[in-house]
Amino acid sequence: MKRSERIFSFTNELVKRSSMRSLRPLKNLRIKYTILCIAFSLLALLAFAQKTNTIRASSPDGRVLLTVTINDKISWSVEKDKQAIIVPSETSLTLGNGTVFGRFSKFRSSNITHKSSVVKSFNYKKATIQDSYTEAVLSFKESFNLIFRVYNNGVAYRFSTSIKHPVTIRSEEANFNFDKDYATVVPYVNTHVTKNGTGDVYFNSFENTYNYLKISQLHKDTLAFTPILVNLDNGKKAAIMEADLEDYPGMFLKVKKNGFYGAFAPLPKTEKQGGHNNLQSLVTAREEYIAKTDGNRSFPWRIVTVSDEDKELLNNDLVYLLASPSRVQDPSWIRPGKVAWDWWNDWNIKGVDFNAGINTATYKFYIDFAAAHNIEYVLLDEGWANSLDIMDIVPAINLQEIIDYGRQKNVGIWLWGGWLPLSKKMDEALSKYASMGIKGFKVDFMDRDDQKMVNFYYKLAEKAAQYKLMIDFHGSYKPTGLQRTYPNVVNFEGVYGMEQLKWGNYLDMPKNDVTIPYLRMLAGPLDYTPGAMSNANRKNFRPIGSKPMSQGTRCHQLAMYIIYEAPFSMLSDNPNAYMAEKESTTFIAAVPTIFDETIAIDGRVGEYAVIARRKGDTWYIGGMTDWTERAITLDLSFLKNGNYTIELFTDGVNAGRDGTDYKKQVKSISSADKIKIHMAPGGGFAATIR
Repeated sequence: MKRSERIFSFTNELVKRSSMRSLRPLKNLRIKYTILCIAFSLLALLAFAQKTNTIRASSPDGRVLLTVTINDKISWSVEKDKQAIIVPSETSLTLGNGTVFGRFSKFRSSNITHKSSVVKSFNYKKATIQDSYTEAVLSFKESFNLIFRVYNNGVAYRFSTSIKHPVTIRSEEANFNFDKDYATVVPYVNTHVTKNGTGDVYFNSFENTYNYLKISQLHKDTLAFTPILVNLDNGKKAAIMEADLEDYPGMFLKVKKNGFYGAFAPLPKTEKQGGHNNLQSLVTAREEYIAKTDGNRSFPWRIVTVSDEDKELLNNDLVYLLASPSRVQDPSWIRPGKVAWDWWNDWNIKGVDFNAGINTATYKFYIDFAAAHNIEYVLLDEGWANSLDIMDIVPAINLQEIIDYGRQKNVGIWLWGGWLPLSKKMDEALSKYASMGIKGFKVDFMDRDDQKMVNFYYKLAEKAAQYKLMIDFHGSYKPTGLQRTYPNVVNFEGVYGMEQLKWGNYLDMPKNDVTIPYLRMLAGPLDYTPGAMSNANRKNFRPIGSKPMSQGTRCHQLAMYIIYEAPFSMLSDNPNAYMAEKESTTFIAAVPTIFDETIAIDGRVGEYAVIARRKGDTWYIGGMTDWTERAITLDLSFLKNGNYTIELFTDGVNAGRDGTDYKKQVKSISSADKIKIHMAPGGGFAATIR
């Protein structure tokens, strides 16, 4: 029974008992008077309990409407053009002492303001971002605020608290309800739970393919990780994600009737070393709460994007805008770029007079290749040091000689490291290797985003910035805006990338490739590791660990360097393969990794994507398709009036049989032209316009 119902029942009973009594002497009038006073007081309390406050705020263009309802609970809903996007969804925050922010909370005031500014980005897909929104700050007497921002393309909210002492967060209620059983695109967690039920459901790689299912068809006992996508009526789509995740666990999602709710990893209680080469810390028990944190803080943003067309998802800035601004005062030393990478191609070089492998001579060969093609970096992946001691370099590697050789050739050196060994000797490792001339670390095998692990990400980012080192969080971690707060963090994995093709039998990679830009890329840059020169169709593909191949065509691979956001972008194949494919390699090496402008040209989730990006006066355009053969018309009207030269790579006539078949054309064009392009199954195209 609700509180208001209990009050009403109690009041009725008092009145009933009073009316049943016989007339008594005058001295009993005082008792009756007292009863009536209590009754009226309780009725007044009932009226207060039923009082409802409704706050509404619209997006700058007036099309998106947020409604927040406050009574015994707090719920929010969103509509666009009078179409329901989110139907009433409750939210609350429960502290360790049992206090619930969002249950019977005493509403104090609301303040609605309209804000607009231009954000200058750093190492991003565009140089500037228009940041316009309507903000509603709802204040409550219990020392917390609920803050909403309404954009033209979405809504975000967060809790903020003003408590003078540290607090324990027992749980957070985050609901995302829809009015129908819509179709979705959802990536599930690949859990490490064993058959007998032991293990940790929150220990996962944030890497999986996508499920195209209705809400009712999704597994109710399985975690999903964000972003996820919901296909609404009239072509609209809603994506659920988060931003500004700091000192707090990440948000997973679980399904319920016509909606989702947040699930958060409890704080680790006990851990043991294990996992891949003993590089990981495995949680063996968790607390009954999700975080211990400062009581005076803002909590992560919960975001729902709203799009009218699929292609709008290809150019969304909400995570970046909602992240905390940069804490690196002088970021001029941070230089993203491309990197020649060893692990995917298994150090498989040939035509040399030394044994290829993890040794000094092999890495000098990689440096020579990088220097010859203006590739900024070479990465030494796992094996250059003792897996359990990052300070113990293996005898076959003369690291200072490799660094000095790279410096002579204007090629910087990066090192791979497991997160646990690096965390144990963080200051020692960062100090030593920075002094030797290392440019950054690729950090691997975290596989968690509970509060403790999230704090590691921030600590390493901050420490690395002090030593002027860049970081690639490769080890299965999805971005939530950390790259804005610490721009020395130049990339993240958390994606079902090309490394999976070394061992997996999944045969629908092209569909995955054209789903990623609409979902995973909403969160931020991704370390997909593209660049295969051996390209196979579905029939001919084989997983081969030492000499891997890609699914789809060569042009599909070229397009990834334009479509995928990756300030730190790898060339995954071996130098010999690239040297044998001069045209493809020259094109890849010339594509920038950060841009001044981005335009979403066309596309449909899971089918195809076409994106144009500008750096200076040069445009780069990439397109990819799933296994469906596809013809598109590329409209060049986004160009300024004038004449241009296009260098265009398209699938060859026989690319459906042999994925390495492509055609290169160079011709004159104008902004008025429309170019017809054919993409083979698993195909694509890539173009440079000057």
